[in-house]
Order: sequence, then C-alpha cells, then structure tokens
Amino acid sequence: MSSLSASSHNSVVKVENLSITYRTTFERVPTFKNAITRLGHGQRAVREIQALKNVSFDVPDGTALGIIGNNGAGKSTLMRAMAGILPPTEGRIEVHGRVSPLLSLGVGFNAQLSGRENIILGGLASGLSRKAVAARAEQVTEFADLQEFIDAPMRTYSSGMYSRLGFSVAVHMDPDILMIDEALSAGDASFKSKAAAKMAELRSNARAFFLVSHSLSSINELCNDAIWLHKGQVMMRGTPEEVTEKYTEFVNVGQSAVVLEDL
Repeated sequence: MSSLSASSHNSVVKVENLSITYRTTFERVPTFKNAITRLGHGQRAVREIQALKNVSFDVPDGTALGIIGNNGAGKSTLMRAMAGILPPTEGRIEVHGRVSPLLSLGVGFNAQLSGRENIILGGLASGLSRKAVAARAEQVTEFADLQEFIDAPMRTYSSGMYSRLGFSVAVHMDPDILMIDEALSAGDASFKSKAAAKMAELRSNARAFFLVSHSLSSINELCNDAIWLHKGQVMMRGTPEEVTEKYTEFVNVGQSAVVLEDL
C-alpha cells in the first residue's frame, strides 16, 4: 500500500521516524531439571514489543485526522506519544499548541475528591488559569448532567458518570489540539449524540483534531484526513473514504453496517 504525505507548511504536529518499543518481562517455564535446582521458581525473561516502527507524517493546521487499524496496530501508542505521555524510543515529535487528550476517560481524576474539585484540577493541568477554570465549571457540570452529584466524591460515581465528566472536562478547556481515543463510547445513547455534536463543533474550531476509533462511520463523518496503521507502520494515508475502503478490503469484511458502527 502507498503512503501519502501531507504538506509540512504550518504543521501543528510533526512526527519524524517515530519508533516506540515496549520492554516486558514474563516468567519462563523451567525444565524439570531446572525446576528442581531452583526450587520450582521460573526464570524472568525480557521481551521487546515494537509498537511503532519508523512512523512519519505532518498534520497541517485545520486537519481532522482519523487513525484506524486493528487492535494492537499502535493507534493508542501513537496518540499517547503525540500527547507527550510516552517518550519516543527513536525519532521525534513536534507539537505546536495546547493539547487536550481524551485518551482514557477520567484518567488523572482523584476518586477521593469531588467532581467539582477534579474539574478544577483538570483545567489547571490543561494550562488554564483558576479564574478561567471557575468560569467553565458550571458548563462542564451541566454538559455531563451531574448537577446533583458534582460535590460528591468521585468514588461514589458510576463508571458512566465518571466517563461523562472526563469527556466534559476535556472538551471544555478550549484546546488548540484535541486528541480522542474511542471517547464516543462514553455514556448512554443520549450522551453519545451530545458528545458527537460537541466534537463536531470542536473539530471546526481546533487547530488540529485527532480521532482513534473502530467506528469507521465516525471517522468518515468527523475527519477530513485519515491514517491506517498496521503492526506499528503506516499502511496508507488519504481521505477518510479512501482509507476506510482499503482497510475494509484488507480485513475482508467489506463496507458492512457492523464495521461502520461501533465494534
């Protein structure tokens, strides 16, 4: 498959020769003889997993980039690297602007604190002043539909309430660059509809918008550019329609309704 390149003029994000390798340890099953001599203890072995391999692309101002691929393709690793959470093993990443990552809803919240206190912490972490965060707190609360629970400790929240607040905090902090990893799955059908509308609004206002999703319909609707990752490498870049069509051909499922909706 060919890989198309975007112009580097006025790039908001630039990824150059990015590789990320994870090192994990596992218990190696000993032989019978070794098990006796080591009193049955296994041996620790190190395994390297190359999550991303020499990935390069530019994201010009105004781009809404969808990232697709099978589980384990490296999509979430790429998003975390661009958000500054994972350091590159090789290569470099340039990001110009304030990033609001929605990589795992509610990650970074303190469950012992109230929802309101976590809104303040989330806003301050995004680089906003305390005054600016306070001005948005009610909007965040109302969008998440948590008016009755906002001053309760978050350990009392259901998983849905937790996710709704995480989404609402991220999208109300006026990011230059918004990165979303499967956030459309947050909440019930009513909240999903509201979340989709909010993301469409943000896409039109943000300098760059990134969306990782198994929902190809969301990629087609919300993005104007797309990348297909496979085993840590860029297989193709192009319009969302071109990329999703080639991707579905590759996995031999075709443009079925099952693939086009959330999996």
